[in-house]
Amino acid sequence: MTLAQTKLSDPSVAPAGDLQARGNFPAAIQAPSPRTPSPPAYVLSWTPNVPWRAIPLPPASAFFAGALAGAASRTVVSPLERLKIILQVQGASSQYKGVWAGLVKMWQEEGFRGYMRGNGINVLRIAPYSAVQFSSYELFKGVLTSADGSVDTPRRLLAGSLAGICSVVSTYPLDLVRSRLSVESASLGMREARTDGKSTGIVGMTLKVMREEGGVKALYRGLVATSAGVAPYVAFNFASYELLKLQLIGRDPEHHQPSTLAKLVCGATAGAISQTLTYPADLLRRRMQMVGLKSQALGYEYTGAIQAVKIILRTEGIKGLYKGIWPNLLKCAPSMGTSFAVYESSKEVLDAYFEERSDQDEVLEEE
Repeated sequence: MTLAQTKLSDPSVAPAGDLQARGNFPAAIQAPSPRTPSPPAYVLSWTPNVPWRAIPLPPASAFFAGALAGAASRTVVSPLERLKIILQVQGASSQYKGVWAGLVKMWQEEGFRGYMRGNGINVLRIAPYSAVQFSSYELFKGVLTSADGSVDTPRRLLAGSLAGICSVVSTYPLDLVRSRLSVESASLGMREARTDGKSTGIVGMTLKVMREEGGVKALYRGLVATSAGVAPYVAFNFASYELLKLQLIGRDPEHHQPSTLAKLVCGATAGAISQTLTYPADLLRRRMQMVGLKSQALGYEYTGAIQAVKIILRTEGIKGLYKGIWPNLLKCAPSMGTSFAVYESSKEVLDAYFEERSDQDEVLEEE
């Protein structure tokens, strides 16, 4: 199959008018005419007949839209994101009890800054992370498109897994530093915890980890456990979202695009499903990131992921693998809903902009 055929065979680009003319859903997701550029029917698509996309790489619009989506989604849920990390790493100390009590404690001790603690590096991390994830998913999905132009669930899951690994490897040091910044001022009994309300900062914490824990290698502690958790999470997330949207499109007699509210609901549902299925791996990642911390009030001395799971089960029970899941689930709705909605909206705008620029360039060349 040629590159052009691969682009045009993605069922996600079928225009609304074409869908209506075909009359039934199975036929509606066939490849559209190459002469009719159209907005995506899925979360991602290969937009047809766009000259600036002449090489087999994800479009610039997917990269920039993914960055915007990630930054917006994380800022909206920053307080819950930080609380989740604190609940995950506090172990048996339990000084932060529950979602509401934890948020109140954070506010009383640190104010609004406490809610936003670590959000700067979180946005700095999530913007490229989300950009790589969305654009690489689009690339892998395009490559994995079958000969008849279809993309089934196993292919979506594989594309999502590969995209998850790419995004983790590209931004993992920032994730580790962000975790350290999130807990350094929390009252967890650590000897080196900051009580002055200030933050060590991104650069300072990065240098501190490298200096005290073994150089650059220390910035990748827990990478394997993270990849093992993120790969299936991203796979379930994208596949669930696309399948939910397909169900909505299929139930509409005219196969119209779902509304923004419907996209928010699809994103929230997909996020809840994927988070619940993969949460233990996320908790294990946070625990592994705390290994090597000079202040041993947290008491984590794991030598590997398997040993860590055994110790958690023995000392904290099965509930220990799900500590912090409630704020995580509560942030799924605004976070994943915002992410997918912002991505699709901004990508459509960027696609239109790049296409207009391409048309103008063609006119200038003809003149």
